[in-house]
Parts: sequence; C-alpha cells; structure tokens
Amino acid sequence: MMRAHLLFTSALLTALACGGSRPDAGADAAESEDEGMVAARVSDSLILSTPAGYQVWYSGSRPARDDNGQVCVERTMQIRRDSTRVNIPLLYTGAAPFLVNDSTIEAAIWLNCRPGNVYRVNLRTGLPVRVR
Repeated sequence: MMRAHLLFTSALLTALACGGSRPDAGADAAESEDEGMVAARVSDSLILSTPAGYQVWYSGSRPARDDNGQVCVERTMQIRRDSTRVNIPLLYTGAAPFLVNDSTIEAAIWLNCRPGNVYRVNLRTGLPVRVR
C-alpha cells in the first residue's frame, strides 16, 4: 500500500514538473477577455518638479472602466527627492496633480475613470488629506 502511494505521488510530481498546468488556467484568461480589461503596463513617468527639488512621478497603475464601458488607466504617484522615494498611498488618479506651494500638491482621486474627492498631499511625507 505504501509503495502504491509513493508511485502515485512520484507520477503526479513528474507530470507537474513536465509542464502540467492547472485545469482552470484557461478559465481565468477567458474571464479577463470577457471583461475587456488589459493589465496596464506603463512605465514610470515624471509629472512635475518643484523649485525645492521634489519630483512627482506616476509609478503604479490599474486598469479601470467607466459606466459606458470605456477603459482607462488610473495611476499612483511617488514623490522623489535625491535618493528618497515616498509612495502616495491609495491615491489613484487619471489627471496630473498641480503644485499648491513648495511642499504640497493637489490631486483628485479617481474611481472607474472618473474624478472624485480632491486631496492635498504633503511632499515631505506623502500623506494625502481630503480637502473636498
């Protein structure tokens, strides 16, 4: 009995090592095609620079869709200065922020390809605070 179990386990491991795939792998691909959503593969890009030496970059991204089915890319931002990198948490946007003063930017949070609440972000800490 033990030998039969070992043979079965060995055969299973061999099949997996030789390229066996999950039976539901095709289902995941078909579902994402049905949604029409393509993973957003965009590179980091500089949005703005301040006289104080801060740079704001688009960094991460996610695909989104509006009520009419139009697809867009919503981006996260990162603050860079010298070798310091500070991610702005949970603030996906679809439009470039603007500089309020030498230590603050303002940006709208986006959801489903539409702007929502507006946040001010401290360039030193990266923390967003809702203003409206």
